[in-house]
Amino acid sequence: MKILVLGTGAREHAIVHSLASEDAHELHAAPGNPGIGGLATLHAVVATDADAVVALARSLDAELVVVGPEAPLVAGVGDALRAAGFPVFGPDAAAAQLEGSKAFAKEVMAAAGVPTARPVVCTTVAELEAGLDELGAPYVVKDDGLAAGKGVVVTTDRAEALAHGTACLEARGAEGRVVLEEFLDGPEVSLFCVSDGTTVVPLQPAQDFKRAHDDDAGPNTGGMGAYSPLPWAPAGLVDEVVRHVAQPTIDEMARRGTPFAGILYVGLALTSKGTRVVEFNARFGDPETQVVLARLRTPLSRVLLASATGTLAELGALEWSEDAAVTVVVAAHGYPADVRSGDPVDGIADAEAVDGVHVLHAGTSVAGGALVASGGRVLSVVGVGSDVAAARDAAYAGVGRITLPGSHHRSDIAARAAGIGEPITVPGAAVPASTAPAVPGGGAARDLPGWRHVYSGKVRDLYEPVGEHPLGDVVLVVASDRISAYDFVLESEIPGKGEVLTQLSLWWFEQLADVVDNHVVSTEVSVTPGDGLVPAEVAGRAMICRRLEMFPVECVARGYLTGSGLLEYRASRTVCGVPLPDGLEDGSRLPEPIFTPATKAEVGEHDENVSFDVVVSRIGVENAARLRALTLEVYSRAAELARERGIILADTKLEFGVDPVTGEIVLGDEVLTPDSSRFWPADEWQPGRAQPSFDKQHVRDWLVSPASGWDRASGEEPPALPAEVVDATRERYEEAYARLTGTPLAR
Repeated sequence: MKILVLGTGAREHAIVHSLASEDAHELHAAPGNPGIGGLATLHAVVATDADAVVALARSLDAELVVVGPEAPLVAGVGDALRAAGFPVFGPDAAAAQLEGSKAFAKEVMAAAGVPTARPVVCTTVAELEAGLDELGAPYVVKDDGLAAGKGVVVTTDRAEALAHGTACLEARGAEGRVVLEEFLDGPEVSLFCVSDGTTVVPLQPAQDFKRAHDDDAGPNTGGMGAYSPLPWAPAGLVDEVVRHVAQPTIDEMARRGTPFAGILYVGLALTSKGTRVVEFNARFGDPETQVVLARLRTPLSRVLLASATGTLAELGALEWSEDAAVTVVVAAHGYPADVRSGDPVDGIADAEAVDGVHVLHAGTSVAGGALVASGGRVLSVVGVGSDVAAARDAAYAGVGRITLPGSHHRSDIAARAAGIGEPITVPGAAVPASTAPAVPGGGAARDLPGWRHVYSGKVRDLYEPVGEHPLGDVVLVVASDRISAYDFVLESEIPGKGEVLTQLSLWWFEQLADVVDNHVVSTEVSVTPGDGLVPAEVAGRAMICRRLEMFPVECVARGYLTGSGLLEYRASRTVCGVPLPDGLEDGSRLPEPIFTPATKAEVGEHDENVSFDVVVSRIGVENAARLRALTLEVYSRAAELARERGIILADTKLEFGVDPVTGEIVLGDEVLTPDSSRFWPADEWQPGRAQPSFDKQHVRDWLVSPASGWDRASGEEPPALPAEVVDATRERYEEAYARLTGTPLAR
């Protein structure tokens, strides 16, 4: 097969190296590099010049064109080649915006229900400063456009974050955008997924090293090394990413009319809250490609051609070597700052004499008949061995035979994976799931006569009857005084909070009885222990309820823009795929209430906003439409009632289930409390700022203030709340109850 590969780096050399190991292909590269030139015919054509590339492909009668770097993809070179009738490996320009614009990628992730870090998109320095304060340290600042892997700064220094973001805005002028993200803990993983626009075939995961120096010191680079496989990675990681990230993204791109065919590079963080997407790229990553392709046994040409021709479903499972691969990048003097060119490069043949080693060129050229450095990352030395330790030894043995004046390389690539130093661990959940008597935040469930504890959530404890119950298949729902913030259940409790939640829910259930049925069966207090009624110990904070088959979705209605909806709006001018007009700000009233569903999160995790299409895919069209209609009807009625009492209902979260006996959809859990809703005093509402509220915002504000001494990004549990914060929070909950119901809370 006649194959043309576009690009100049070690990634393209790795691709050509793999293709050259197969049955005879006629290989060409444009413009290539001296290393590629030993395996393919080079052509002096600029890879971003679409007309020149098409002309070259025609002159060669190419049967497959592989676009390596991101710049030609975003520039539309793939579009021009496809229009000319050539099979192309790599997405068209519209699909390549998954890499070309981080804001666009966030929009697609939100629509597809892909778990990722919360973004804030900034177009001015003022927005940048506000966003940094909103998300807090550590600061993650990303140039929205292409930056050759060096557009990201992660720092605890606000001044450094502000300087980087400002420089990105100034460099791109009026069109400049910067994306801020919440910091993600845990190790990072790269997974390449091949797609033909419909089918997804994953490759094997790798881990790269972005910082310039050992121990992740120094500035970000394009990558100083990588290894594969990852012996510490959780079982089932690849299947999880395909199911929850890659396939939904490919499906969303197809739904938009911009199918993605090529490599979807998924950068991941394995956090304490689960797997999260750090970034998407639209091509093979460098230096991960060097190690992933070193392990691939299925002919690479078959994979690339299947993607280009829409036949991936016919390819079958890929075959992989059980060996490990490690690559170490040899960088030029001064990289990644002021790079020195022209230094002689020697020792490549000696390095490749080491068993299991091959060397890939990146920043090299020929001057006066000699090989010299002409870029920042000059060589990738790849070692293959029976395990990570053996592959690492081979790679460093090869590096030791390379000579390049003033060069540097990291000495710790794959060290921890090879058993050197601390092992790599994936953070567990911040708070253990509580399916045993222990409850979140510590302590134990109550011992209630006639009832058996079965589950504890962030706030509520669930009990089932011991033996048959006279009221049928029921559960006892007990609201505790626990309070959660930032996905932690706090050590401190808010006295009386459970009574407020239960009594206010009961009041709302009564107000909404003509809109939707609810799950409450009885609140009658027990006279004789074990009689099946509400035990006296939890009177006022407990309800006996029908057992429902709950829908796996949080039904959120928003009438005003704030919180996670505001963050998403700033990134995409949409919330859960619902388009909103320009010019909205924190606290703005929406033109009409919108349905913005979210996934249900376990204790210690964060609900993830999803599109309506995701809800349809999980529960069906009819159920999704019914839940949307009920949610908006409940919100509209409740907002009207609240407004009559001087309170703005900004948004609320509802849960519905199906009665297994009647088949009807029923309102469950709690409803319209300060835990699940934002209540604002109507006479103090002022868009453009954070609103005063009757909820736990006072707790959140204190936790992120200097007074708490807590670092939100540390992964450590928050401190206990001071008495004044506890009292102020209790007063807010009780005032919300009194304003809405017209009576003080009865105790």
